[in-house]
Amino acid sequence: MDRYERILTLHRVLKSAHYPVPLARLMDELECSRATLYRDIAFLRDGLGAPIESAASDQAAFRYEVGEGERFELPGLWLTSDELAALLALNELIGRSGPGVLAGALAPFKARIERLLTGQDKEKSLPIERIRVIPWGERKLDQQVFRVVAGAVLERSRLRFSYRARTTDSDSKRTVSPQRLTHYRDNWYLDVWDHDREALRSFAVDRIRDAHALDEPAIDVPETDLNEWLASSYGIFAGKPKAWATIRFSAHAARWVADEHWHSQQKGDWLPDGRYELKVPYSKSRELLMDVLKYGPDAEVVAPLPLREEMKSLLHMALGGYQ
Repeated sequence: MDRYERILTLHRVLKSAHYPVPLARLMDELECSRATLYRDIAFLRDGLGAPIESAASDQAAFRYEVGEGERFELPGLWLTSDELAALLALNELIGRSGPGVLAGALAPFKARIERLLTGQDKEKSLPIERIRVIPWGERKLDQQVFRVVAGAVLERSRLRFSYRARTTDSDSKRTVSPQRLTHYRDNWYLDVWDHDREALRSFAVDRIRDAHALDEPAIDVPETDLNEWLASSYGIFAGKPKAWATIRFSAHAARWVADEHWHSQQKGDWLPDGRYELKVPYSKSRELLMDVLKYGPDAEVVAPLPLREEMKSLLHMALGGYQ
């Protein structure tokens, strides 16, 4: 353990202890000699201003002064080399899974972490190339729009933007109170209170243009209401569930589906013949049917009847393309 980590460990031990900590325990925690421990205590007390005091009855035990220790914190952000390495790995993953969106903003942060790691442990290496990230279905995102949107979410300010809906290919102007950003299937969505429609809505960030924050504060919608309207149905589509879908998978596909997360309220049962029956709530069928279709003949929509008929129509139309 290097000195940086010893100081951090010493601070954490003394801050969490409600009694004088014996010298032997501190030496064990810091993995150092008695002389090194005394030097670290002196640096923490004299160099960083920590309220360290020796136990009145035993000079071989230390603690933070009662009252003072609860308020004292190390200056700046102190992290161990393992924590720094984890942050750097996370930064690399963000950059590889969504290049250009967050990687640019975090580049200075990454450089600082690398300098700190080099200073702490010159032998430490980060084999990031051993981590492979393969984006799927990621759509092109305007970096400036993303920064404006994310800033409005965090600063709790209203937002105005132009939006081109994919379903209708039409433009509209929106004034919203942003609630939260959602990352779903390699793409970003903005959950909002739409002031023009007076309702909760979710927008694909890649379809937002000309976004700018307003001086007016955003309205906050309770999280329970957000989840009830935006997260209770299947997939990214908003709205309360209108029905529960029942899908049966062959014994072969069941080995995968039984371990998959389709919805937070999903229900799954193994059938006597080895098949697997999955039930999920939905409000709009499009995304659900797309997910079922990828299993081809290994999946069957059982109920409700309108959903089953819709799947039959999709299969007939698909087959018609091969005639």
